[in-house]
Amino acid sequence: MSSSITEADILTEVVAPDRPGLPPELARSILQLGFNKEAAKRIRALLRKNSRAAISPEERLLLDKYLRVGQFLDLLQAKARLSLQQNPAND
Repeated sequence: MSSSITEADILTEVVAPDRPGLPPELARSILQLGFNKEAAKRIRALLRKNSRAAISPEERLLLDKYLRVGQFLDLLQAKARLSLQQNPAND
């Protein structure tokens, strides 16, 4: 087993974003999920600090957490979009 596997790799195996299978109502609900305005503002500020190399270690850990949650949300939403495409009559 490789130690280079990431949480994103594991989540991809679990969520299987390339396979449909979600009921349309659930898929539509997942597509409505996202960071609230306060969190989005915080993420943008952390990204700016990171791009200027002015981010503290604690802030970098926080940014990493937000990015991992964002990746998970991206996987779920990819599966949701594919599920809705496979069931156009249920839209």
